Amino acid sequence: MKNYSKITELTRNTLALVLAGGEGSRLKELTQWRAKPAVPFGGKYRIIDFVLSNCVNSDIRRIGVLTQYKSHSLIRHIQRAWSFMRYEIGEFVELLPAQQRLGKDWYQGTADALYQNLDIIRTHNPQFVLVLGGDHIYAMDYRDMIATHAASGADVTVGCVEVPRMEATGFGVMSVDDNLKITRFTEKPADPEAMPGNPDTALASMGIYIFSPQFLFEKLIADQDDPSSSKDFGKDIIPSIIDNSNVQAYPFKDEQGEPGYWRDVGTLESYWKANMELCAISPQLNLYNADWPIWTYQAQMPPAKFAFDDVGRRGVAIDSTVASGCILSGARLKRSVLFNGCFLHSYSFVKDSVILPYVDIGR
Repeated sequence: MKNYSKITELTRNTLALVLAGGEGSRLKELTQWRAKPAVPFGGKYRIIDFVLSNCVNSDIRRIGVLTQYKSHSLIRHIQRAWSFMRYEIGEFVELLPAQQRLGKDWYQGTADALYQNLDIIRTHNPQFVLVLGGDHIYAMDYRDMIATHAASGADVTVGCVEVPRMEATGFGVMSVDDNLKITRFTEKPADPEAMPGNPDTALASMGIYIFSPQFLFEKLIADQDDPSSSKDFGKDIIPSIIDNSNVQAYPFKDEQGEPGYWRDVGTLESYWKANMELCAISPQLNLYNADWPIWTYQAQMPPAKFAFDDVGRRGVAIDSTVASGCILSGARLKRSVLFNGCFLHSYSFVKDSVILPYVDIGR
């Protein structure tokens, strides 16, 4: 049985840094006025709520959020949803916008974003630094990964998820030995390397890294001094340290030992598909798990309302999620996600759709 008191001690000495400055251009109009982590998801959340909830539920209460691209919506949401932390007892969600702290440049990449905040990271004096992407959908307890990193003595531990080998062509793929030591990192390979003993499965990077602080500082400074570097963790930092450092892979598993649910919603198709998965009878991502709540800000709105019960004019929703403030006035909804404040007028029929907040669908 795990010693969770010891693990909690580790997590409370961990500083989480969430990279949330991404443009998300493949989401097209969804990111026209906001950063990708601020995009609505699942009927009532923002994408960033999932990684922040993972931190809080894992007893990680020291969190920095690095913002840059069109950050107003994201900053406003974090101020509204995540201001319950108490700095007096060492808890915080701290916003770290690009400020040209070390020159005239904004954040030039994920590694540069951390480099420009080295003084702030040093001030917090963490035992471990947990680097997270702010634009993925998943529910993960980071405690076991941190404990595994501490026990292994690794310089870096990289969170990975097992995927069918030929589906890994769109990800960074980790090649590992029998002890899960990473031997090579390949960005979006045409022919992904399989896991040892499992020829049909590859390890895809989740963009989650745990560093020992001094090691992180040294590598960020070295990367900054390299004129050929693109200042990116996946492209530059991780490949450069594999040969001469102890870099371990941590496969993300669920409670049944199966590959955990993790979705990159970086395209319109993947965003739509991940929302649709919530409409399943027993979705892989359980938003109703009281032991792992997804925290967010929500406006104070009345309950959803379903009106009329006439033939052909019946307010009904089937295999769908409906947020507060919605009215289905003689309308039918099937296999869809309906965000707050929507109005579906009589005789309308919506299926297999993601309807964003305050949409009015006519008769």
